[in-house]
Amino acid sequence: MFEFFLHLSPLIGINIILAVSLNLINGICGQFSLGHAGFWAVGAYTGAAYSVYGALPLPDELNLIISCGLGFIAACVAGLIIGVPCLRLRGDYLAIATLGFGEIIRIVIMNTDAIGGPRGFSGIPKWTNLFWVSLFVVITVVIIANILRGTHGRAIISIREDEIAADSMGIYTFKYKTLAFVIGAGFAGLAGSLYAHYTQFLHPNGFSFMFSVIILLMIILGGLGSITGSIVGAIILTLMPEVLRFMGETVSQWRMVIYSVLLIALMLLRPGGIFGKHEFNPLTLFKKKGEEA
Repeated sequence: MFEFFLHLSPLIGINIILAVSLNLINGICGQFSLGHAGFWAVGAYTGAAYSVYGALPLPDELNLIISCGLGFIAACVAGLIIGVPCLRLRGDYLAIATLGFGEIIRIVIMNTDAIGGPRGFSGIPKWTNLFWVSLFVVITVVIIANILRGTHGRAIISIREDEIAADSMGIYTFKYKTLAFVIGAGFAGLAGSLYAHYTQFLHPNGFSFMFSVIILLMIILGGLGSITGSIVGAIILTLMPEVLRFMGETVSQWRMVIYSVLLIALMLLRPGGIFGKHEFNPLTLFKKKGEEA
């Protein structure tokens, strides 16, 4: 059992990157995207194609960094191509458009024989381990947290709070929505490259619409707009089905029903998410009572 959870640890880290990056788009910028699995797929297949067809004669660590960089860039480009026409839409219309583009990406992959098509893409070297996943999780969280603390982050948050008011104050809302969308897509692509070099096999069905919904559930459970919440939500939703698997045969058979009931209970108890829009700051633990932050 310990070995299984050790195997699961890198997948938790990859899901954290996916959740934090989607939270930048949905929770922090206030846009409703349902195509995140598509950007994940772009990064995964780009990184895998590099390692299978064009890997340089370098140590595996450097090749992994190059692969992740290529996955990030490819997903950024896909995000820009999709974001420019779609981000002029709002609400349900944006969700439907991004969902459609995510499915288009999956269908294109399925019909491209060079990357396995419907058979799946195999022969990918195992370059990813827990150390590299942990490092990229830290990099992702630090970069996105620092973006939010700056001028650009405040502009992005203002769009979530009231886009019309932000526009009237002179903020170029389309620019900042596109910026958040592209950065979020890029980190999803980075997670895809890590995923490809950990599982060593990719299939188009592994990047369907349902995976976009699962990532969305992670950030809703943790709290839209909270990076800490995204991390906690990703950990809970990755571990919960697997923990139920080990709780006896009866529980294992009903684990998806129990999983769904637990999700509903969590949503009823914390409708704004576990953290809401708040962040956990460990420094506050050491402040004396009544001391100003």
